[in-house]
Amino acid sequence: MARFLRPLFRGTTYTRWLHLWVPMLFVSVWLFIDSTKPWVPAAMLIPLGLIPAVRRGEGVQAQFMLARGGGEEAFSVAPSVTWRDRWRTVLWLEVRMVGGLVATALTVWLPVIAFDLAGAATGHTVTDNPFVPISDPHWAYALLVPLPLLALYGAVVALGALVTAIARRLLGPSPSQRLAALEERTEQLLERTRIARELHDSIGHALTVAVVQAGAARAAGDPAFTDRALGAIEDTGRAALEDLERVLGVLREAERPVSSRPTLTEADRLLESARASGAKVDAEVTGPVETVPGPVSREGYRILQESLTNVLRHAGSVPARIRIECQDAWLVLEVRNPLTAEIPGPGRGSGLRGIRERAALLGGSARTGPDQGDWQVRVELPLR
Repeated sequence: MARFLRPLFRGTTYTRWLHLWVPMLFVSVWLFIDSTKPWVPAAMLIPLGLIPAVRRGEGVQAQFMLARGGGEEAFSVAPSVTWRDRWRTVLWLEVRMVGGLVATALTVWLPVIAFDLAGAATGHTVTDNPFVPISDPHWAYALLVPLPLLALYGAVVALGALVTAIARRLLGPSPSQRLAALEERTEQLLERTRIARELHDSIGHALTVAVVQAGAARAAGDPAFTDRALGAIEDTGRAALEDLERVLGVLREAERPVSSRPTLTEADRLLESARASGAKVDAEVTGPVETVPGPVSREGYRILQESLTNVLRHAGSVPARIRIECQDAWLVLEVRNPLTAEIPGPGRGSGLRGIRERAALLGGSARTGPDQGDWQVRVELPLR
């Protein structure tokens, strides 16, 4: 019984019924103008539904009056783009008007029938009701009084559910809108992945440099070296805070351009940070690095940063040879350092996976592992 009465306590039961009644206001006005042509309102819905903005208005109404909780993604709130969307809107308007006519008739006549049945049970004859003409009143008609009211209750719930289901089909997103929503969702997921990589690369590099510097300063026991180490830690920490602000800026402002991220033209900052940590860095730059396209240059910077971080983290203060070569169609990044027993093998470590993922996203390739007694990271990125 409680389940049967549950729709009575839902707001959507009444908003759906009201949604069906709205078109009848226009029909009522027209019948006052010319009651001999009741088909005119239905005909006027055809050019009305072809207006692109009408689809948006119907979608907004459906969201707030048909959906539970005042909103639902199943209803499109965008204007019509294709002719298919326009004709779906026309069909929806016609269906809504037909549903409104049925809802209005049931709302008016079913209570009237219940009232006339109650009158017949008290001895009154019913002559003006075409559905239940009663010329012989009898008390037994009182037993039938609840039936029209129950029918009205069922009609309110059933018609509301039916019009909502039809609205989802006719006012739902078109295939192009679904594809656009899917692409937007994919972009959001890719952006989250990129932000995670940004945090891993920048913060991981800064922490690695700070740990190496602190350990070397404590082992050296030289006040001058300790001062230099603390200065390097401070500089690296400031750079990490700047990178963190850039990444958080993406979270705060979805449309903020990524052009503020560092590029290979700022690679000197990474080299100086590694040198300050005690590593002997020998860099060779060939070709016009400043002409490298923005996305390639930004990802190249992060790959170089992660490579130097791995050198400091796993090999310590060892000589590192860096080669940045800008060819006609490719950017080649190569980082080599003496192979030690602590360096992980190929395929291990999130840093190496991040390097390979960045290269793959740009259509390039990454090779990591031992090579002629060195640990090598070689990345080739297409410039076009």
